[in-house]
Amino acid sequence: MDVSTDLRRARGDRTRRAVLDHAVQEASVSGLDALSFGTLATSAPVNKSAIAGLFGSKEKLQLAAVERAMEIYRDHVVVPARSAPRGLPRLWALVLAWTEYSRTRVFRGGCFFRTVEVEFDMREGAVRDAVAAAQRSWESYVGHQVRTAADAGELSPGTDPDQVEFEINALLNAANDRSLLYGDDAVYGRAEAAVRALLVAHGADPAALR
Repeated sequence: MDVSTDLRRARGDRTRRAVLDHAVQEASVSGLDALSFGTLATSAPVNKSAIAGLFGSKEKLQLAAVERAMEIYRDHVVVPARSAPRGLPRLWALVLAWTEYSRTRVFRGGCFFRTVEVEFDMREGAVRDAVAAAQRSWESYVGHQVRTAADAGELSPGTDPDQVEFEINALLNAANDRSLLYGDDAVYGRAEAAVRALLVAHGADPAALR
């Protein structure tokens, strides 16, 4: 075993993570297009040439930022909700975790993916594909919990999981956007109340949504 090689690899991994942690915060405010080796070098603990060596191109930096943002998103939204049983309890836990994630500004610019999906929605290429894949993964997971709840009798028979998922995410995204635009924290309570009303309208027990 080459200990020196392992140590260099570990240092490189730490440096890469540190750069990406700065990158996702910057991108959440200004978008992925605003990222550059030079601008990151002013905030990350490494110089421009070292950042270029780590990522090679701006597109690879952007793709790595999307991947890192997804890791952070999972840690703050998906993982906490896993302690709740599948179906309606986990669906509601996801809603609460999401509002907390946006409210507490895990990303400085609010939801990272709200910022970059608007930036790349009309473009072609690998970065757009990565953003779309991340969004589809989240939407699919929410839809799966809706479907599980319906199958378990926690929501009314005939509930359309895709429609309910769409409406839930529309409400959460609206809360994120209004919070940023107006500086109004109360929108998160409104979003939670609206999602609760939506689920109750589809047969959920109000007592389960607290």
